[in-house]
Amino acid sequence: MVVGLHRNAHVNVDLAAIKHNIAVELARMDEQQELFAVVKANAYGHGIVPVAKAARQAGATGFCVALIDEGLALREAGIAETILILGVTPAREATLMAKYDLSTAVGDLEFLIQAQKKLAQAGAKLKVHLALDTGMGRIGFRDQAKLSQAIDFLHEHTAQFEFEGIFTHFATADAKDQEHYNYQVKKFNELMKVVTTRPRYVHVANSAAAMWHTDCGGNVVRYGVTMYGLNPSGAELKLPDTFKPALSLESELVAVKQLQPGDGVGYGKTYTASKPEWLGTVPLGYADGWLRRMQGYHVLVAGQPCEIVGRVCMDQFMVRLPHKLPLGTKVTLIGQDGEQKITAQDAAEYAQTINYEIVCALSERLPRYYK
Repeated sequence: MVVGLHRNAHVNVDLAAIKHNIAVELARMDEQQELFAVVKANAYGHGIVPVAKAARQAGATGFCVALIDEGLALREAGIAETILILGVTPAREATLMAKYDLSTAVGDLEFLIQAQKKLAQAGAKLKVHLALDTGMGRIGFRDQAKLSQAIDFLHEHTAQFEFEGIFTHFATADAKDQEHYNYQVKKFNELMKVVTTRPRYVHVANSAAAMWHTDCGGNVVRYGVTMYGLNPSGAELKLPDTFKPALSLESELVAVKQLQPGDGVGYGKTYTASKPEWLGTVPLGYADGWLRRMQGYHVLVAGQPCEIVGRVCMDQFMVRLPHKLPLGTKVTLIGQDGEQKITAQDAAEYAQTINYEIVCALSERLPRYYK
């Protein structure tokens, strides 16, 4: 995608905040635990390579991605530490992953059977983390018999596989109701009974589990959304104030005009001025990840809350101004301006989604600037 360098609409990323959030988590962890920084989806919209390098400086000893290509990008950027692909990968790519020393999640025996043949032909060895489906319903082994078969297969083919890790993922670690979380812990412990020799990494704690369930065990924390200063629980459970949001989203006014009563705004004329009003245009839209449904929400213009009027367009949106303001006036969509602040969680609640989606939706058309 072409990056919009020649318009004033951009994402700011505070790498010091990311380092700070990692330091907070490291101080909470047991000494024998390691922290793997989750940098999938372009580091939740923050920028995969700069964030990974900052996380490594702050003490992360490994990284989690979702795609093979994300792992390759980190290797090309000089990241030498463990890189775990959490998503399903095709067996046909086993030799590529082995070549670049990428570890991969495996949730079925068929992958191992197919990958073993390709690895044997290439004389390559792949690092594997067995995924256990304890109640997420996404990927992984669900019963002891099939898990035992997979472990036996790994032990029978040590020339092609390194059994590096085993893990599960909690579905409700960020909820007040702990019934399903407790069920998953029990299920995980039952499945682990057939693991006679534990691999190097046993990991169950995502950001939410690490924050609110420090007794869940494992020697790795997969540190995701909290690393970016966002609450994995949204508004249900409170995140300590010690965490700092790392991302802000800013633009400017590129057009200012006065509307008269009856004048319409935007596609479908979903807003009509009821009196003389000042209207400002911001050069950013849903192609940049600022969702079409944000009509009626507000942004900060010169530190003042201003309502988005009319539908958000692909490349622009309009706001009702308190009075005439000069072109180039700063517009803050996420972040703080003066005494006013808009968080990704605020935007998420208006859009009836989660803060993850708000930041991950910010497209690569928006340049990222780092400090």
